[in-house]
Amino acid sequence: MGYTKRQFVEGAAEEIGMAQYIYDSPPEFLNAWGLRLDAMMEQWNGMVIRLAYPVSASPDDFDLDQATSVPNWANIGIICNLALQIAAMQGKIVRPETKINAFNGYNTIVGRSAMPPQMQLPGTMPAGAGNRGWGWGFAWNYVRPPVNQNVPIPEDDVTFSN
Repeated sequence: MGYTKRQFVEGAAEEIGMAQYIYDSPPEFLNAWGLRLDAMMEQWNGMVIRLAYPVSASPDDFDLDQATSVPNWANIGIICNLALQIAAMQGKIVRPETKINAFNGYNTIVGRSAMPPQMQLPGTMPAGAGNRGWGWGFAWNYVRPPVNQNVPIPEDDVTFSN
């Protein structure tokens, strides 16, 4: 099980030296920081960085105690990047170590979660000398044409049997 949203927010507050204010501050501060966490994670989703983080549908549905399925290797990157955003909201100065951890954590997240699109070789690419065919007049001089495996099936034609 991954961290909860509250644990990410508390970790970011500790990172910028505001941990002692969490318990004295009104819940609006934690909710505002949690909404900033949701906004940051939604931005990363838009950049095709998928971390299994459940983004709230609206600010009214936000729950700090909601569990996430974020892998453990991404936690420090999320916490430190959130700390940079919270520090900007609060007018705090961030330690250089936090900036370095945010940069390194983000690079780790991008390196492990960004998926390159799968592509097939075009049918116009020469196959090379090692792909000579056998038999009379049979030779693959070019790579075989790509096969489209992502053909959608109409839902009307799908039948289920028991």
